[in-house]
Amino acid sequence: MDLREVSDRLEINEILARYCHALDRQDWPAFRALFAPDAKMDFAAFGGPVGTVADVEAHLRPVLGSIKGSEHIATTVIIDLDGDRAQARSAAIVPMTRLLDDGSEHTAFIGLWYEDELTRTAEGWRISARTQVR
Repeated sequence: MDLREVSDRLEINEILARYCHALDRQDWPAFRALFAPDAKMDFAAFGGPVGTVADVEAHLRPVLGSIKGSEHIATTVIIDLDGDRAQARSAAIVPMTRLLDDGSEHTAFIGLWYEDELTRTAEGWRISARTQVR
């Protein structure tokens, strides 16, 4: 593995980690910054939209806004590099906690895979397509 490949892999892993943090902080400008302008999204596996980053954001804002907190965890990342393009697959575990009417908390866990296509841009690596897989 040469230094460029090591650098590419680190930057891609950073993008995937920043995605998780952006969602958990509900930092929508940071979320949007992770994607190529024409990124294609497929979140149909869990009832979400197939469309643009804006479509996914519009879907996720009220979902995440209605819960007490979430912790997106991406792990077991594999990356296949091909010049200025890459494919990545990562497992995600997402505990989400909501406040019940009686004041107690309930945490549900969702497990999924993310299948991503990434492209190198002038600003660095960006996600150009993201698909959720059950």
